[in-house]
Amino acid sequence: MTAALTPAPNAITTPPGTTIASVDAVPDEHISALRERIDEIDSAIIELWLERAAISQEVGKTRVASGGTRLVLAREQQIVARFREALGPDGVQVAMLLLRAGRGPL
Repeated sequence: MTAALTPAPNAITTPPGTTIASVDAVPDEHISALRERIDEIDSAIIELWLERAAISQEVGKTRVASGGTRLVLAREQQIVARFREALGPDGVQVAMLLLRAGRGPL
């Protein structure tokens, strides 16, 4: 007596006449498209990063020129808190890097 074999729920099944190689091409195309989108997102992040740093530097220069301090700790704490809330512990690191890019190292 032989038991009928059923594929695992996440198994890839091939339609009749389809080879494994052609099924493998579909994931490759999907991965390629996903990576292309990641590259687009990375480019946007870099562009926004540079824009944010330039604006932050201008804020600092304007503040110092008007007799203020180079940085405002309360403002930096707000930024860190916002990133922590949105991204968790990694958000703190992202916020610190963004702040450094705009004001320079402490």
